[in-house]
Amino acid sequence: MRALWLRVKAFVARLWARLFRRELAPGRFEIGRAESWRGYVTTAPSVPPERDYLVYVPRGWSRWRRARLLVLCHGCRQTPEDFATLTRIAARADRDGTLVLLPRQATRANAWGCWNWFESNTEHGAGEAAIVAAQIVAVRRRYRARRERVWVAGLSAGGALAAVLALRHPRLVRGVLVHSGLACGAAASPARALAVMKHGPDTDVGTIGANARAAQRDDPPLAVALLAIDGTRDDVVAPANGNALVEQFLRFNGRDDSASPPPPDASSSASEPDRYASRTDDWTSAGKPVVRHVVVDGLAHAWSGGDAMFDYADPRGPDALDLLARFIAESP
Repeated sequence: MRALWLRVKAFVARLWARLFRRELAPGRFEIGRAESWRGYVTTAPSVPPERDYLVYVPRGWSRWRRARLLVLCHGCRQTPEDFATLTRIAARADRDGTLVLLPRQATRANAWGCWNWFESNTEHGAGEAAIVAAQIVAVRRRYRARRERVWVAGLSAGGALAAVLALRHPRLVRGVLVHSGLACGAAASPARALAVMKHGPDTDVGTIGANARAAQRDDPPLAVALLAIDGTRDDVVAPANGNALVEQFLRFNGRDDSASPPPPDASSSASEPDRYASRTDDWTSAGKPVVRHVVVDGLAHAWSGGDAMFDYADPRGPDALDLLARFIAESP
């Protein structure tokens, strides 16, 4: 009996040592690829319906603890590596224990490296939205991420793709950060994409949001929280697109059925030394923000609070990842 007890003790000690060593393992990037049979895009029909991705596994990650998953969709002329560096996501993920998925656009699918948010299949949840959805499922299963704690964030075209994922795949996505992005279905056709970026949607995006809510099979329909961040000096994606996002997500979340968004339930202003001032408007449900719009005074088309070494980042803005962390903590 004593010999059996000693063997059990030794096994537990080895198991504990193995787990302890994993806790001390440094963060690392791993590569992967996922495909979807619905992933063909009409603007690049010869490109296979699959995309590569990076996963950042945070320091001390263990399969024994189910972590939150953050999906970061890069903008045009960017790579996942660029986006990870300019947002400083690795350091934050190490601190918070968050898994990070960074999808990679294929240059054959878009010569500028943009996600094809304006393409008809993608807009309706197939195309590249279906491919990134397949990546989310693959990473969630492989790394045992918590399915109820998946958030998607994106800049510009990546933000537009995040909005599509929210409306078309609400069972996968808990909330989104759309930074300098556009509403789902904002452009009536690929040819209209540039004009929409400059002037705002040429479609009724509020009705698109309401219809997406009505199309859900869940009862009651699932809600997806929105944090929208826009800069007043953005000359690439007009601030009007941020207002349209607010309207679309209010309609999608059943917050309002009117043709335009209601006044915010709460507003505040903030400023820090050597940083741009910002205004925050909240629309709430049961006292918690379901839609939040942050407008940064003086910010151009750049990730707020990002690394100044990159073209599409401005360290003088409030840190977008700080804003997201606060919103996640406060949302329903």
